[in-house]
Amino acid sequence: MKNTLTQFQVTVLLLIIGTILIPNIGHAQIKDKQVHTVAPLPELSLDTTRIVEVVLKDTLIIAGVGDIMLGTNFPNSSYLPPEGRSLLAPVAHLLTEPDCTFGNLEGTVLNEGGDVKKCSDSTKCYAFRMPEDIAWDLKPHGFDLISIANNHVGDFGTPGRENTVRFLDSMGVAYAGLEAYPWDTIKIDGVIYGLAAFSPNTGTVKIHNYELAKAIVQHLDSISDLVIVSFHGGAEGASKTNVPRATEMFYGENRGDVFKFSRWVVDHGADIVFGHGPHVTRAMEVYKDRFIAYSLGNFATYGRFNLRGISGVAPIVHVYTHRDGTFIKGKLHSTKQLGRGGPTLDPDNTAVKEVQRLNKEDFPENDLIIEDNGSFYLPKAN
Repeated sequence: MKNTLTQFQVTVLLLIIGTILIPNIGHAQIKDKQVHTVAPLPELSLDTTRIVEVVLKDTLIIAGVGDIMLGTNFPNSSYLPPEGRSLLAPVAHLLTEPDCTFGNLEGTVLNEGGDVKKCSDSTKCYAFRMPEDIAWDLKPHGFDLISIANNHVGDFGTPGRENTVRFLDSMGVAYAGLEAYPWDTIKIDGVIYGLAAFSPNTGTVKIHNYELAKAIVQHLDSISDLVIVSFHGGAEGASKTNVPRATEMFYGENRGDVFKFSRWVVDHGADIVFGHGPHVTRAMEVYKDRFIAYSLGNFATYGRFNLRGISGVAPIVHVYTHRDGTFIKGKLHSTKQLGRGGPTLDPDNTAVKEVQRLNKEDFPENDLIIEDNGSFYLPKAN
């Protein structure tokens, strides 16, 4: 259920006799950085009544990134980052400071074994098996929402899917995208975030099933303050940066009409849409006061991804919304991956320039203004 007020306040009258501790807002899934503690109140005389006002935030900051694959031990350990290296550390503050952070987990979490997908040449098989100690780096770097709707979640069959779900449960994050796990919610600082994720791939919630997407989003809208939808769709590669407003085919597979799908889910209750899958950055828009990113590119993809040229740059997007999901403004932070992978800030702001260019090409009618420093907003109404 949505809060329709611009400022949601809960005022509690407390008759304080002696010392009273105000309990924390939220539950065990709240990240450590967001748990608020209040010092004991001083002892007061019996005839003293105090009013304590607890204000729930109306402006929220949601961070979104694209594909994450932190290293794979398949076909061998040469595709793992050096021991002790955190791929996410160079951009940690951009992931932990927002109220809620989203990413797409491109692969399975599994130490060994699993039923690897069939490949004619195992040395050229793009099957991603992230060891648990590598994948755990997501937790201290602020991730709350994880999409597992993509073409690599099934790389190691049922054992890979089951262990990935078990591992994400142990992290205390919300995840969605498998047919058995179509949606999830998480409560952070009193705000309930709902997540749904879609893709064209086997075993995932299908991007082509509009009626199912409608039902899932409407359900989340009825139980959440903010609904975030993720999709893994669209054709891949440096020549596929544009949003065609049509069904996209890639190697004979229907990768969905991401333009139609994104607007469909907004029409039925989504507040933010984060896209990924093309392995490049795509345009962004604000539709019905709701933010849509059509592809957030390769964010942290180690060892087995093409990171040349535009494929090696991606934004970290910060979206500012009201508690009811209405778009306020945003900020793009350009990153690039060097060598074998891992994001670092890009002083040339390449991802920002790419979104500026693509927005002019794909959404010339959209009013979204994107400044050279990455700030974006709608023009003020007269």
